[in-house]
Amino acid sequence: MNWIQVTVFTTSQGIEPVSGRLYQLGITGLEIEDELDFKDFLENNRRYWDYVDEELTEKMKGETKIKVYVSDDTAGRDLLIAIKSTLAELKSLDKDGEFGRLETEADNMTEEDWANNWRQYFHTMEIGERIIIKPEWEQVGDTNGRVVFNIEPGMSFGTGSHFTTQLCLEALEKYIVPGVKMLDLGCGSGILSVVSLLLGADMAVAVDIDPNAVDTAYANAERNGIDKSKYTVLAGNVLSDADVQREISKNRYDVVAANIVADVIIALAPKTREYMKDNGVFITSGIISDRIDDVSRALSKNGFCIKDTVRRGDWASIICVRG
Repeated sequence: MNWIQVTVFTTSQGIEPVSGRLYQLGITGLEIEDELDFKDFLENNRRYWDYVDEELTEKMKGETKIKVYVSDDTAGRDLLIAIKSTLAELKSLDKDGEFGRLETEADNMTEEDWANNWRQYFHTMEIGERIIIKPEWEQVGDTNGRVVFNIEPGMSFGTGSHFTTQLCLEALEKYIVPGVKMLDLGCGSGILSVVSLLLGADMAVAVDIDPNAVDTAYANAERNGIDKSKYTVLAGNVLSDADVQREISKNRYDVVAANIVADVIIALAPKTREYMKDNGVFITSGIISDRIDDVSRALSKNGFCIKDTVRRGDWASIICVRG
């Protein structure tokens, strides 16, 4: 298997929060190059050398780098998008800029190269019993009654290839029936909300902390013949943005999906409950296996009755009902 080195640019103060978010995505092997540690090492160990390579000093100057490796395939590329998404969320919370620019570099590959290279890895896939995910450059024959979600893979998380997205989609096909209202928290590409509309939902609201997700989700809705009258996409933090909260609260939702990370699901649990109908279904995913108990306790504490926990690989989805 080939691997892609991904470098995250941050600061010494950002090591802990960035590492924590990478861990929540299932990434545990990190290489950390901390500028402050290097400076401290130079200052306190001068007696051991007469010369320090200028190239090494220049390499360590200016920023702290956290390096990880993702597989060079669809799963790895979806993981890179998840890394970008969680860093964008962290940056929005870092009001004082303590954590640096929080940008990534993937083997010096440009965004355009990255998007174009999707074509050699991403192909039509069947998910569950009712859904087909299809890149728009491919053709599909007999769909056997499945709905087809057309996508142009880009830089927003959610193409259907990652286990966390698949777990959500498989749950949605069980609970989306004609006429329901659906809320997609952390929508990324909009795949969960658009597929819900294709499955028969009456309307959907999608929210993401990354403003770029708005254009991406609307583009995917248009690509799949979804009218804007049924679909609203918002940018902002559900926990702190009053305008976003006001817009969401115009409806009460039968089904809510959150394919994010454990800590965000825990934080969202009390607020999400406010937006749901009695007996509404909350589908959560993006939960690394060793955080299942933490998320389950938070959901139960906030009045949700857990119906099912589904595991795939190192990931889990928890489906619960508002009591």
